[in-house]
Amino acid sequence: MGHRANAGRSGRPSLPLPWYPEERGAEQVARTYNVVTYGCQMNVHDSERISGLLEQAGYVRAAGGDETPDIVVFNTCAVRENADNRLYGNLGRLRPVKDKHPEMQIAVGGCLAQKDRGDIVRKAPWVDVVFGTHNIGSLPVLLERARHNAAAEVEILESLDVFPSTLPTRRESTYAGWVSISVGCNNTCTFCIVPSLRGKEKDRRPGDILSEVRALVDEGVLEVTLLGQNVNSYGVEFGDRLAFGKLLRACGEIEGLERVRFTSPHPKDFTDDVIAAMAETPNVCHSLHMPLQSGSDTVLRAMRRSYRAERYLGIIEKVRTAMPDAAITTDIIVGFPGETDADFERTLDVVRESRFSSAFTFQYSKRPGTPAATMEGQLPKQVVQERYDRLIACVEEITWAENKKLVGETVEVLVAVGEGRKDERTGRMSGRARDGRLVHFDAGSLAGQLRPGDIVHTTVTYAAPHHLNADGEPLSHRRTRAGDAFEAGRSPRTPGVLLGLPTIGAPAATPAATSGCATH
Repeated sequence: MGHRANAGRSGRPSLPLPWYPEERGAEQVARTYNVVTYGCQMNVHDSERISGLLEQAGYVRAAGGDETPDIVVFNTCAVRENADNRLYGNLGRLRPVKDKHPEMQIAVGGCLAQKDRGDIVRKAPWVDVVFGTHNIGSLPVLLERARHNAAAEVEILESLDVFPSTLPTRRESTYAGWVSISVGCNNTCTFCIVPSLRGKEKDRRPGDILSEVRALVDEGVLEVTLLGQNVNSYGVEFGDRLAFGKLLRACGEIEGLERVRFTSPHPKDFTDDVIAAMAETPNVCHSLHMPLQSGSDTVLRAMRRSYRAERYLGIIEKVRTAMPDAAITTDIIVGFPGETDADFERTLDVVRESRFSSAFTFQYSKRPGTPAATMEGQLPKQVVQERYDRLIACVEEITWAENKKLVGETVEVLVAVGEGRKDERTGRMSGRARDGRLVHFDAGSLAGQLRPGDIVHTTVTYAAPHHLNADGEPLSHRRTRAGDAFEAGRSPRTPGVLLGLPTIGAPAATPAATSGCATH
C-alpha cells in the first residue's frame, strides 16, 4: 500500500492510520488511546462509540497506569460551569506531558466542544483536534489530518452527519448496554444548553433499535437502557405519539433480555400507555427517572417546563398505582433565578409527597447562551447553598426511610463491576437490584465463583440513604453468558447496526504479523 510521508510535529513521518515504525528496526507499534468522559449517559455511550471508531481504525486502548497514551480524547459536558473548569484544568495538566511527548495527540469532543469550538484551541493551543456532537465519526480522519499537517483541526457540524448508532461501538460492559433511540431535544427549557448543542430531536426507526438490542442480547447482554434526551417524545418524527410504549412492549418479546430501563423521560410527554407498558411487560424494570426540577409552578413556568406540580404528582400516583414497588428518582435544581423561599418550600413539599428513592440535586449554574442566564433575580451563593443543604437533608431522610422498608426483603442483583468503592476493603460485591437500587452483598460460600454479569438473590439486612447491604449467605446464584464473557475478557463490539443488519461481536482475529504488531 502506497503512502506519502510528511514530517509532523514530532519529526516522525506520518503514515496511514495508525502506526509508526520504532527505532528498534522494522517492528511497528500500534498507537494507544484513552477516552476521558464527563457528563451524562449520552456522553458515556458516545465515548463507547469513540472507542469503537478508534479500535476499528487500528488503535488500541492504553493499559491502565499508562500516563502517556498516544491519543487522549476528552468527551465533554457543557451543562454546568464546573465542566468548563475541569476540561481546561485537565488540558493544562497535560501540557507538560505533551511538551515531553510531542507525538501525543489531544482531542476534545462533546457538548463543550460544540459550544466553544475554535476557542478551545485558542485557550489551549496544544490541542490537536476539536470535534462536535454531530460528527463523532470524523475523529480518526481528523487525527490523521492533524498529524499530517502538523496543525490543529477544528470541525463542528450544525446537524447530524450520520446517526451515531451506525458507528462502531466498543461496549464497556458485558452485561449491560446503552441503546440510543433518539438524539437531540425539541424542548426549550430556559436553563438548558443541550438543545442548542445536540440539535432538534432525531428518532431512530423501531426496527433499527430492536436489531441493536437483539444483537447485544446475542452477545450475552442481559440489561439494556434506552437512551434519549426525552424518550417519551420518541416517534415525533414519524408521527406515532404512542411509539415509545410500543417499543417497550417489543423489547419484552426479545428472548434473553432480562432487564429494560430507559432515561430520561419528560413529564409533559409521559402518557398512560407507557405506564401500562411498564407494568405489563415483565422485563421492563419498575424504576423510573422522572425529572422534577422544581415543585413551584411559578419557577416551572420561568423554566419553560410545560407541566405543573399537580400534573407531576398525578404521574407519580398513577405509576405507584400500577407498580406499587416502583423506585422513582428525579432531578432537582435549587436557586433558579427568582426562586423565593415559598417556591423552595413548595419543592420540599413535592419531594416529601413523591417519596423518591434517589435524587440528583443541583445548584443552579448560569450557562451563557441560555435565557435563564440573563434573567433578573439571580440569587446569592449563600442563599442557594442554604437551600441546597436543606434539600439534601430532606431527600436523604426520605430515601433512608424508603430503603429501610426493604430490610428483610429478597432482591435480585445483577452483579456489577466498579459499583462498590469499598468492596475490596469490606469483602463484599456489588450490583443493582431490578429497581435500580445499589446493593452491596456478601458472597459467602460463593466467594470466587461470582462474576460480573451473574445473577444472585439475596436478603437485605441493612439500609442506608444511598444503598442497601445484604450480609447473609446468598439464596441463589445463576451463571450467565454475560458472566462467561466477563471471565473470558470479552466485551460486545458493535461495528454499526443498521436496520435488519445486526453485526456485533469481537472483530475477527488478525493473523500475527511478522513485525510483531500488537492486537487488542
